[in-house]
Parts: sequence; C-alpha cells; structure tokens
Amino acid sequence: MDVVTFGETMVLFHPLTTGPLRFAGQFAKTIGGAESNVAIGLARLGHQASWVSRLGDDEFGLYIRNFIRGEGVDTSHVVFDPGYPTAVFFKERQQGKEPKVYYYRQGSAASRMRPDDIGEDLIAQAKFLHLTGITPALGDTCREAVYQAIDKAKRHGVTVVFDPNVRLKLWTKQEAQTVLFDIAGRCDIVLPGWDEGRLLTGEDSPENIAERLLQNGAKAAVVKLGERGAYFAAPEGREYVPGFPVQEIVDPIGAGDGFAAGFLSGLIRGWPYRDAVRLGNRIGAYALTVAGDVEGYPFWSQVMGEHEEVYR
Repeated sequence: MDVVTFGETMVLFHPLTTGPLRFAGQFAKTIGGAESNVAIGLARLGHQASWVSRLGDDEFGLYIRNFIRGEGVDTSHVVFDPGYPTAVFFKERQQGKEPKVYYYRQGSAASRMRPDDIGEDLIAQAKFLHLTGITPALGDTCREAVYQAIDKAKRHGVTVVFDPNVRLKLWTKQEAQTVLFDIAGRCDIVLPGWDEGRLLTGEDSPENIAERLLQNGAKAAVVKLGERGAYFAAPEGREYVPGFPVQEIVDPIGAGDGFAAGFLSGLIRGWPYRDAVRLGNRIGAYALTVAGDVEGYPFWSQVMGEHEEVYR
C-alpha cells in the first residue's frame, strides 16, 4: 500500500443551474470528501491507496463505497453503521465566484469514527499516512482517531502528511487554530493553503509560514498559493514552484486535494521535492477545469501525454 487515508465522504448534489438553491429544480449527484479525493487521485496516477471511513448502512453509503471502489481504491476497511446516516451536502453555483457549500452532516456515521476503525496493521504496510484537518473537527472520537493514527504511523516509520483543510463551518476559528497547529507539529509534512497557513501560524508570507511549521516540529512544509503555484521548505532546499496556466476555471473545489495527490505521487516515485510539488501543481490545475471534486483528476497516461498548458 502506498497511501492510507481516512475521513468523511458525503454524497454531493450540485444544481444544473446557477443561482440560489431555492430556485434550483434539478441536481446532479456525485461524491465529495477530501481524503477520498486524494485516494482517487492517487489511484488514477497508478498508486495503491486505501480509504477508511464509516458510512451509513443505507443507499447513499453503498453509492459512495461503490464509487470509490470503482476508482481502484481499497475500501475493504470501510465500516457500514446501521445506527447513523450517510451525510450529504449541496453546492450553490455562483457565476464568477467560488461555490457556496451547505452541509448536512451532523450526526453522520463518519462522525462516529473511532480509533480502532483504523487498524495499525493497515497503517504499517503503507509508505504514507495522509490526514486532513476536517476529521478532527467531526467529533471527539474522530479527533482521537487522528492522534492515535499518527502514533501508529510513527511506530512503523510511516511518513505522515497533513493537509489542514480548515472548515470553519465545523468548529470555531480558535479551536481550529489550536488543534490543527498541534496536529501539524506531530506530522512529517504539512500542506497548508496560504490562508490556512496564516490562520495556523499567525505569519503572512509563505516563507515565514513554512519556517514556523518547521519550528513547530514538521520536517517539511508546502504552502499552496493557487495560480502562483506553491512554496516548499524541506531539508533539500526552499523554493517557489510556479503553477500551470488554466484557460477557464470551472470549479475550484478539489484542486487542493488534487495537489496533494500529485505531490504524494511524486514522493512515491522518489522524485525531489521540486518535481513532486510541480506535479502537485499540475494535478491541481486539472481539477479546476471540470465540475465536481474528482471528475477532473487525470490518469497517469494523460499527464505524460499532454502539453504544459491544461486545455480541459
């Protein structure tokens, strides 16, 4: 197994028209969840990824499991919980703006994830454990699962990669800052967006954000900068890596997870940080061009066969 990740995935409904949801009459159905996004991105790039979660023992839960399994991701450790439902969320499309997101996830099966849902044997066989800051926001048992997963990974020399993925609709800004900064200090590689890095560290520049995360305990930090690319600070050096041009941004959600998948793919292949970050930028650019969280992620053959500019 190259990467193990765990967290909540929901059924996503997005309207076929722009404007307020109250006027939307037709919706398309797909899935969305940061951790499963990364797992799917990795599978399309030719890697072995395992996604762990709890789903409701319902039709939506089956749909999510089947979707993710159909992408070549290992879902054999997913638990179906008959006592709690699978969560859903809606995107509200706005012309020229980032979509608004409405969650219906309180009391979901995933919010009941426990530390023993993520087995030590599974983590031990992986090269990387991927975590996000969404999971600890879901509840006390989810937060404990994150901390214990980090401990399990460290016992077996598994590299822990942490994307803060701040979701202030799930908890307060102060709580997010305190908990996520603490988790970041226990992980090997931290992947914040620029705004997330400023929230966690109180610093403003990408260089200072990265240095503060290293001082906190991380071995490497990569600050995502949108169209500007990314800045990394690692033992092998510090550098800005430019982004890839995109002709038209259709849906920005999922781009950060695409970056994580591409970056991890580069590390799995043994590439230096600069090349791994560059691949992350490229996969993130693909994600921008298609509606939906994962629909734009490319296969490895596409990445190798296309030009520098992303046309689709």
